[in-house]
Amino acid sequence: MKIEEETKLDYSDVLIRPKRTTLTSRSDVDLIRTITFPKCGQTWSGIPIIAANMDTIGTFKVYKVLSSYRIITALHKFYTVDDYVTMTQNGLNPEYFMVSTGINDQDFNRLVEIIDKIPVKFICIDVANGYMDKLVNFSLLVRNKYPDKVIIAGNVVTREVTEELIMKGGVDIVKVGIGPGSACTTRLKSGIGMPQMSAISECADAAHGMNGFIIGDGGITCPGDVSKGLGAGADFIMIGGQFSGHDENPGEIIYENNKKYKLFYGMSSDTAMNKHYGKMDKYRSSEGRTVKIKYKGPLEATVDDYLGGIRSTCTYINARKIKHIPKCCTFVRVNNQLNTIFN
Repeated sequence: MKIEEETKLDYSDVLIRPKRTTLTSRSDVDLIRTITFPKCGQTWSGIPIIAANMDTIGTFKVYKVLSSYRIITALHKFYTVDDYVTMTQNGLNPEYFMVSTGINDQDFNRLVEIIDKIPVKFICIDVANGYMDKLVNFSLLVRNKYPDKVIIAGNVVTREVTEELIMKGGVDIVKVGIGPGSACTTRLKSGIGMPQMSAISECADAAHGMNGFIIGDGGITCPGDVSKGLGAGADFIMIGGQFSGHDENPGEIIYENNKKYKLFYGMSSDTAMNKHYGKMDKYRSSEGRTVKIKYKGPLEATVDDYLGGIRSTCTYINARKIKHIPKCCTFVRVNNQLNTIFN
């Protein structure tokens, strides 16, 4: 039996140690980061947060809010070419959206049709299991077709495949995370995964050694988790569940016991499978939850809360810019981090 004895860590296993700081106000902090991607030669500037490409999150209405903050939205893979043309006519900035795609022939044809019709900068090649050889081959196909696009691929949680996607697949950014999402049950159904902090640390070390970048995808429960992910080495943080439940998310408000809710579900859930494919195939099981999220009102309030939290982190560790968080971060292991008596 093979066991890696070193304990792997999640966001809840650590806190960030404060240190002396010259910053006197959150307003002193610069959250804009500028990144140049060596493989494609593109440069991007913005706040390195990405809305997940789930069909309740990666939507045009969410994009309209987040782009005003210079935050990226990974648009879900069920938008058609016509949808993209309509969105472009209504204002779609290539700096702040990603086109998502799967890895079969139909997906490639759809991707080509979209890029033929509208300006695109980011391509997100998205599969749950990034360990398939087909992902590397598909990434290389896209890279050869579009040498000047920023290509993202995932999901993975280990060094070896991070390096393979960058080196052999020509990928600019590797998406990291298997099972940490609030609507994901992959760890329960398959036993597969890696605690997100350790996954980010390992994959970031691998990617940065090859002039690549990573996205920490999933596991965010609060603004502090975003800061921890960035401190562990993630270049971007992808958020799903915490961006759900707002006016801008699709779906009607559900009234129950005098409280308001909206539905949120994983993209491998029964709900998603039945909606987009008409059924859940018998050879697979649902690896996603369908949950009722308390209605939160406008998305701006949540975004402001998260950005305020990140600025607060920076003032505690003397990081004047968001890109300084990793070098200013020292983590401490904890067995408890919150007083929950009034929860």
